Amino acid sequence: MDSEWRAHMAQNAEQLIETVKQARVIPVIIMDDVDQARPAAEALVAGGLNVLEVTLRTPNALKVIEEMAKVDGAVLGSGTVRSAEHMRQSAGAGCQFMVSPGATPKLLEAAEDMTIPLLPGIGSPTEAMIAAERGYTFLKFFPAEAMGGTKVLKAFQSPLPELVFCPTGGVSASNAMDYLSLSNVVCVGGSWVLPADALESRDFNRIEALAREANLLGL
Repeated sequence: MDSEWRAHMAQNAEQLIETVKQARVIPVIIMDDVDQARPAAEALVAGGLNVLEVTLRTPNALKVIEEMAKVDGAVLGSGTVRSAEHMRQSAGAGCQFMVSPGATPKLLEAAEDMTIPLLPGIGSPTEAMIAAERGYTFLKFFPAEAMGGTKVLKAFQSPLPELVFCPTGGVSASNAMDYLSLSNVVCVGGSWVLPADALESRDFNRIEALAREANLLGL
């Protein structure tokens, strides 16, 4: 199997872009309480954000993904994917895509054997070029604000014209539109639509309202 075909298996960029651009703001979810999973996902989907990234940072993250995947219209992805085992677990939990904070050669190689696509994280031109050499054209820019934000992505446009990005990390309601207005940005990821205090109080109406506001940013 040649490298070009294997890279295509690891990321069908057009298909992945079609998946995530349904809602140009992707909630980045850190959740351990499985009982909150379904109502939170229902609130986000009702607010127009149906593409959800659940990070693998908590003991019950996979169970949270399984519950959210039961919500009609929800498209689930796993985040903080750092190993082949994370990838296998993501596929088993019903994920339709995976997101990694970085893009090591070992991780990219593991993705070649998966049937769901990977959105690999990069933070520099060199990392972006390494990912591009393996066939990846849709990349996560992380941590976006800490790495220079919109100024860096604008600087990427001319020397890396074939690449598009999903910036995550420090993206908020106040700066999301700055990113979304860039021609090489497909979507943004952020946690502001699912605040911890709203989850703690089970204020799912507030979460739905925040999702509606965020969804308007992508129109």
